[in-house]
Amino acid sequence: MSTLKLPNTLLHDQADACLARWVAQLQPDPKPSVQVDASALLEFDSSALAVLLGLRRLVLSQGGSVQITGMPPRLSELASLYGVLDLLQQA
Repeated sequence: MSTLKLPNTLLHDQADACLARWVAQLQPDPKPSVQVDASALLEFDSSALAVLLGLRRLVLSQGGSVQITGMPPRLSELASLYGVLDLLQQA
């Protein structure tokens, strides 16, 4: 299982680079099993959700699985507001 960590800050300006870094790390694995540790995330906007959903889409398309742990309450609330919390919890 690959473990990826969200940074302390994940705003719009950092989102593409964060997802690209993760995609590069996962390319060699044909059926990735990924755990994302979100516990360090302090400053974020909806781009953090876009990164998590992008990773989920990629991993699921390869037949893998994603588990998100340590999701801060504010991120859970934002995901609920956008209607994607269930997607992230069952990823």
